[in-house]
Amino acid sequence: MGVDELQRLDRRWQALRLERSSWWEHWMEISRYLLPRNGRYFVCDRDKGYKRNHAIYDNTGSKALRVLAAGMMSGMTSPSRPWFRLLVADRALLRRQPVRQWLGEVTEIMEDVLARSNAYRVLHGMYEELGAFGTAAALIAEDYRYTVHLFPFTIGEYAIATDWQGRVVTLYREFEKTVGEVVAAFGLASCSPHVRSAFQRGDLDGWITLRHSIEPRTDRQPGRLDAGNMPWQSCYWEAGRGDGRLLRKSGFRSFPCLAPRWTTQGGDIYGNSPGMEALGDIKQLQQQQLRKSQAIDYQTHPPLQAPTTMKNREMQIFPGGISYYDAALPTPGIRSAFEVQLDLRALLEDVQDVRGRINGAFYSDLFLMISQQPANGAMTATEVAQRYEEKMLVLGQVVERLNNELLDPLVTTVFERLLSAGLLPAPPSALHGQELHIEYTSMLAQAQKSVTVSGIDRFVHGMGQIALLKPDVLDKFDADRWADVYSDKLGVEPELIVSGRQLALLRGQRQAQAQLAARQAAMQQGSEVLKNMGQTPTQPGTAAGDALAGVRAAVNAGGEG
Repeated sequence: MGVDELQRLDRRWQALRLERSSWWEHWMEISRYLLPRNGRYFVCDRDKGYKRNHAIYDNTGSKALRVLAAGMMSGMTSPSRPWFRLLVADRALLRRQPVRQWLGEVTEIMEDVLARSNAYRVLHGMYEELGAFGTAAALIAEDYRYTVHLFPFTIGEYAIATDWQGRVVTLYREFEKTVGEVVAAFGLASCSPHVRSAFQRGDLDGWITLRHSIEPRTDRQPGRLDAGNMPWQSCYWEAGRGDGRLLRKSGFRSFPCLAPRWTTQGGDIYGNSPGMEALGDIKQLQQQQLRKSQAIDYQTHPPLQAPTTMKNREMQIFPGGISYYDAALPTPGIRSAFEVQLDLRALLEDVQDVRGRINGAFYSDLFLMISQQPANGAMTATEVAQRYEEKMLVLGQVVERLNNELLDPLVTTVFERLLSAGLLPAPPSALHGQELHIEYTSMLAQAQKSVTVSGIDRFVHGMGQIALLKPDVLDKFDADRWADVYSDKLGVEPELIVSGRQLALLRGQRQAQAQLAARQAAMQQGSEVLKNMGQTPTQPGTAAGDALAGVRAAVNAGGEG
């Protein structure tokens, strides 16, 4: 790789930084009031332990952001319950046992990979960055032990670009690593003379500025999948290196980065966030808490005025203290310089109102709906479900975007890495040429579907009421189709639903058993009739005797005919 190409990479990095610069001040302010430890706005902003929380007097915003991140984590990608499954578009294939078994095994393998890797720790941090800054990013790297390993980035250290469809396809970043880390990652021979010299001196902890680019490759030869012809190009290089050499150049079959946005407007590259919406309220809350403290100080420890004759004399202003002055002086004694009258009750009410707006911006009322319900205001399970569904409509757009920009790439990349490593079982022949789909079964995904489920419930309930008056209406109800649709909306595992040949076999067996039981009952009834007839008197003159005589006469008449 020549000097010209390295200069091109540096120019692209500078162009992306310039595009990002309009967001810079806003992100820094959010970091100051919400996440002081997040954000790397200068390349040297790493491993700094000095105090950063000096602008936060009330941590309501930070706590609300933590609730949002925890709620999104448990609601979308909970490690403790399944939140996705693999399906095929052809629902008829899901009724086949080999297909269901293979899809279930692959899903379990992928869940195990995510659980053993650091994916869930990184996802929680990404939800925090999304709630605060509106944009988050991470690199999905290959790992020989856990298949994948995620490297999280914080706001300010990376820049992104999108294609004409608005999808993030490019990521550049600038960061620092120690000499020892650089040599271990890229090898001594690939490093610059400066790094090699520092390594040979034993200076392993000196900081080196690196840059990394991931972007679509424009000079590839289609059909070839070697490192130099993969669809995405990855380059590492040392900042300021002038010999045109890279630390590493490689490629990826698919975009290896996760770069979700909370929401975007128009052609914006970076996302908006609840933190941006609540920033004004958060700053107001800090100001109110500061002024409240100052007002309390003025009331409990006010500035004093004293006669000049008391200058350089001891004054005891603590409780119970005594200060002496000459009462004959025309000037009064010690007194407050001015009076501060603060209505703390009104101020606290306003503070609570501001806190409520902040919690509402971060959806705390949604994720803590049950715990914040007053003890004397208990709700039924139906009311809880209806309120939850109503609030889920507010998050619907965000959930859909995160499914597309965060979870789809993550699940797809894990599947591709397992497939390329030969760690998946061979698929059944019925799946050859079939496209796999991802269906999310998390709490938030199910809440989005519950709106449809509620409509089905109301339909079935209404039909049941009408059937009491007009049973013929049940002819319009397809119970088998209802079971399939309802289980699909609720995310029930397909293997729990009996259908197809197995259902027909079960119904045939049940019908045969019912017919056999009916024949046995008829035979039992006939034997009882015969037994009773055998015990009935048939002498002439009795009812049974006259009836039997009539039957015999009819038989004889029929025989003669």
